[in-house]
Amino acid sequence: MLLRIAIFFTALLMANATFGQTFLVGQRSLTFVDASRANRSIPVEIFYPATTAGTNTPMAGSAGIRFPVIAFGHGFVMGVSAYQNIADGVVPAGFIIVMPSTESGLSPSHTEFAKDLAYLTTAMQTEGNNVNSFFYNRIDSTSCVMGHSMGGGASVLAMQYNSSISALANLAAAETNPSAIAAASQINVPALIIATSTDCVTPASSNQLPIYSDLQSSCKFFVNILGGSHCQFANYNFNCALGELTCTPSPVLSRAQQHAIINQLLVPWLKYVLKGDCMAGVDFESYANNSLDVATIQSCAVCAPTAVNDAIGASLIQVYLNSQSTLHLQSANGCGNARFSLFDLHGRLLLSREVGADPVDIDLKNDYKAGLYLWRFDSECESVAGKIVLQ
Repeated sequence: MLLRIAIFFTALLMANATFGQTFLVGQRSLTFVDASRANRSIPVEIFYPATTAGTNTPMAGSAGIRFPVIAFGHGFVMGVSAYQNIADGVVPAGFIIVMPSTESGLSPSHTEFAKDLAYLTTAMQTEGNNVNSFFYNRIDSTSCVMGHSMGGGASVLAMQYNSSISALANLAAAETNPSAIAAASQINVPALIIATSTDCVTPASSNQLPIYSDLQSSCKFFVNILGGSHCQFANYNFNCALGELTCTPSPVLSRAQQHAIINQLLVPWLKYVLKGDCMAGVDFESYANNSLDVATIQSCAVCAPTAVNDAIGASLIQVYLNSQSTLHLQSANGCGNARFSLFDLHGRLLLSREVGADPVDIDLKNDYKAGLYLWRFDSECESVAGKIVLQ
């Protein structure tokens, strides 16, 4: 009996050559001015992929290599410096994080903070189009708003002020004034809501879970870190620790353990939703559903299937079944020799084949057992990735 094979695709292009590459973290201080709000001043720290770690070091990659932007909001009376762990975890995967230091006093405006986050995603894309900017031609069109605690709630509010934002993620998001829970009902972009089981500052039951429930996103995830705490989303911060002083029970996880779990969730999810990296999406979903460190609720499966015989929509390459068991591969003229790679779920390379303008057909029936496999197709014109399920 012939093998039945279902193929799942990402149709998004990987428009740069940084697939899987890691970077060092550069840092740059800027102050943006929002003319629409009486020239509101917004000081920020920007963390970006760099050739050398440090302040104002050159950006990594050649000219034209672009990185998605993440605007990240700090917690109540917490400074940007508390979130170096977030920058160190996410930026090496090829993202730029912008952290405003506004609304850091005892009477913050959640609305203005939300507007700051919304403004910064567009402001950074404007920088990418400014020939005189350090970030000229280095900013991708995709973006995400994110935050911790108060900043997490503000990230939800921010969505109403900028319809071009691609995704929403937050850490122990707090209910805000106006209500982040109410604002969630107007959001339909991909979303990742992360909570912890021992959070007594912003308990999941009255903060993150209602936000998750009210989101209208067709693809949303709620992930509860078991044994984690509210303040351990960040580096140690006296103000946060003071607010958590009377919390019981104490967290089971150490701060380092919680940071490692955060990276296991955030990095592949961001690569999936902002870069179209299907393999990263599979890694995220596998960890979220199988790790003993988290409990997950979700509304979707990553890398939704297309029809079995559909070719990739990018059209510069072809990947499709021309029979029930034969995979057809072809690259476009002018794109050079492409490389098709097949991996198992642990990332081990099983098959590598050079593909040019002449078609290549590979019979999968006899060499591979039933199960899930990941693939990648790289050419000089583009890179795409997906997964195949052999039954």
